[in-house]
Amino acid sequence: MPSLADRIAGCLTGAAVGDALGGPVEGYSPEQIVERHGGRVTGIVGPWHEDWRTARPLAPYHKGDGHVTDDTLMTHALIRVYEKVRDHLDAHAVAAHLVPDLISTPRWIPELEAEALPLQRLFLAEKWLVTRLHYGHVDPREAGTGNIVNCGAAMYMAPVGLVNAADPAAAYAEALDIAGAHQSSYGREAAGVFAAAVAAACLPGATPAGVVETCLSFAKDGTRAAIEAVCDVAARHRDAESAQRGLRAAIAPFDTVGPRYRSPSLGARRPSRLHSIEELPIALGMLLIGAGDVRRTVLGSVNYGRDCDSIATMSGALAGALGGEDAVPEEWARAVAEASRLDLRGPARALTEVAYEVFARDTRRRRAHEDAFARLVAAGRPDRSGPDATAPSTTPDSAPPAPGTAAGHRDEAPRA
Repeated sequence: MPSLADRIAGCLTGAAVGDALGGPVEGYSPEQIVERHGGRVTGIVGPWHEDWRTARPLAPYHKGDGHVTDDTLMTHALIRVYEKVRDHLDAHAVAAHLVPDLISTPRWIPELEAEALPLQRLFLAEKWLVTRLHYGHVDPREAGTGNIVNCGAAMYMAPVGLVNAADPAAAYAEALDIAGAHQSSYGREAAGVFAAAVAAACLPGATPAGVVETCLSFAKDGTRAAIEAVCDVAARHRDAESAQRGLRAAIAPFDTVGPRYRSPSLGARRPSRLHSIEELPIALGMLLIGAGDVRRTVLGSVNYGRDCDSIATMSGALAGALGGEDAVPEEWARAVAEASRLDLRGPARALTEVAYEVFARDTRRRRAHEDAFARLVAAGRPDRSGPDATAPSTTPDSAPPAPGTAAGHRDEAPRA
């Protein structure tokens, strides 16, 4: 069974690999991908246009050749916040640490082939963070309100699931808080559900079907309905190519972007309890179809097209967490690390250390709470020698579990 450190490395490497493979075909249909590449993509490919520096609508980004995109840049930025805080995060941590990281420290940006501020690579939904939090001084918990609703917050929430490994409920709650600074509505909901999925993928004995069940137990409104519809289709397929049309038909009623990805409908990306982002349900569907195998899961996601770099980022993260680092094709990981000039193992080691520290701190906090609660209960017990001596006693051991929790769940330590 993969250890916690192994699952964290597999998750983050799987996410980066999926991002890099999906980047060059992002925005295109499955049919266009097949025509451009003479068949389905089976590994790392070059840019869609050879003149990528001037070709529209991609210029000036060098998408392809193993370059990661903003999904990975934001994921690594969030890991750096965890390294600084070394505890659970919230929306205020985004304002205090993530935003300064994006606007103050130049880093190598693979798609720009240059050192630049990460902000210069981000799109409008992510630049919103800087506008609202740095310049507008909006309350971090409310800053996401008004932003376009897309997968911008969900795409980098894997670290939240890893810090809360094996505790999907905690991952869901923490991601919702963090994402409040970035998104609202079904974009924020997807962030919470994806983090819960990653935490569930770290459970000993976890399976793709179990990850999906966890997502359905937390997801609300359109997000839940979309996951259910997509995964019902996915469960009937063992090949991603045969499932493409069925998956798209299943997500279409919930996806506001519309059939033409690069020409969104007028109703696109607006808050709604009835809708869902496309990326998370499709990623879960691909995880089922690929049976958790990183190669099959990522390639199915990449060849789906549309926002396939984010789809493959999410599905690669989940498959990598299930199988550990050795489950990620070494040739892909090595090529992406070299092409993107990224250390893919360093962030995993750093986040593993943080996860251990946070768990130890959570354990101390939980035990302090248990001790305080036990003393409160003891203080309220009747005098056992009096007339109420036969009254049933209530102790922490005999009390029923809180609603929505499993008895003893938080007493189980995830094993490294």
